[in-house]
Amino acid sequence: MAIRLCNWVSKRLTAGQLGHLKRNNLSPLRYLREFREKDPQFKEGDKVTVGQVFTMGERVDVVGTSKGKGFQGGVKRYHFHGGPKTHGQSDRHRAPGSRGSTTTPGRVYKGARGPGHMGDDRVTSQNLKIVLIDADRNLLGVRGAVPGAKGSIVMIRAVRKQ
Repeated sequence: MAIRLCNWVSKRLTAGQLGHLKRNNLSPLRYLREFREKDPQFKEGDKVTVGQVFTMGERVDVVGTSKGKGFQGGVKRYHFHGGPKTHGQSDRHRAPGSRGSTTTPGRVYKGARGPGHMGDDRVTSQNLKIVLIDADRNLLGVRGAVPGAKGSIVMIRAVRKQ
């Protein structure tokens, strides 16, 4: 999907990207993506529609960026159990508790699960079935979960695993 924008975008593109667009007589685009697969049916600069590439019932992988959730605690991020709600605990029921060992090693190992940034990761939904192809609106419908927020950019590719 390419969205055409005015000239202010051209100063945000690299020289290689601008050269690629100039070679194909295209105005600057906000989203420009290069794909590794080489198909003799398509040449550089061609407009590709969903009707040319996909068929009904075909299986695809959808790659996108998951919704960012910011800094989250251990209970939400890794489903830590937390402490008891009663028996003298007043404010520790969502605290992770002790995460380290004893005197040896006397620290928390790197990579240990705990509070931190959650979401905003590259996510792939695998083996989704195409249930709708609307060639007039260049629209593709799949059955299953699509990663990311509404209106976010996703990449649709052939399945890697059957």
